[in-house]
Amino acid sequence: MAADGGRAAEAKLAAAHRALLETPGIQFDFKGAPPAPKPPPWLKGLAEFLEVIAPVMVVVFWAGVAAGVLFIVYLVAREFAPESWFRRRSTVSDVADWRPDAAAARALLEDADRLAEAGRFEEAIHVLLFRSIDDLAGRRPGVVRPALTSRDIAGLSVLPPAARAAFARLAGAVEQTFFGGRPAGADAFREARADYEAFAFAEGWR
Repeated sequence: MAADGGRAAEAKLAAAHRALLETPGIQFDFKGAPPAPKPPPWLKGLAEFLEVIAPVMVVVFWAGVAAGVLFIVYLVAREFAPESWFRRRSTVSDVADWRPDAAAARALLEDADRLAEAGRFEEAIHVLLFRSIDDLAGRRPGVVRPALTSRDIAGLSVLPPAARAAFARLAGAVEQTFFGGRPAGADAFREARADYEAFAFAEGWR
């Protein structure tokens, strides 16, 4: 009796299995996954090209990093280093730009001569110096700053040596007379006038 029941159960299971196999839409035979599509030829060529230039790109990358660091150092140095470190050497055209206008220089000498004729020698010497400073400041306002003293201006490297020496002597005369209280006479004015001419005219700028 039990054996008959077991055979009936097996037959029932077999029938259910056949019915499942015959059910449409259910796949029992699984094949392997399809092969991946081959990359296009241009992509393979690009990969090979990148592989070839990879060492060069590494060098370019680190060169760019180094350039960026140097640029930052330059910006920081511009903020804290003396201005003279970054000032280019003066050229002939720079010297010509600094030279006082000849007509203005002659007019200034005439004004100083009138003061000297009136016996106002200290004022005449003072006018020669300070009108010269005003003229320079008008031509190069970024270099001749209001905070600079006449001694500072006399030491500017952009001035030719002869003009710089003449300007320094003129500044010294003003310090002794106008600011120092030492009386100035005709001889002192003549020396200051000669120093201004050496400073203002072509001979001092060659």
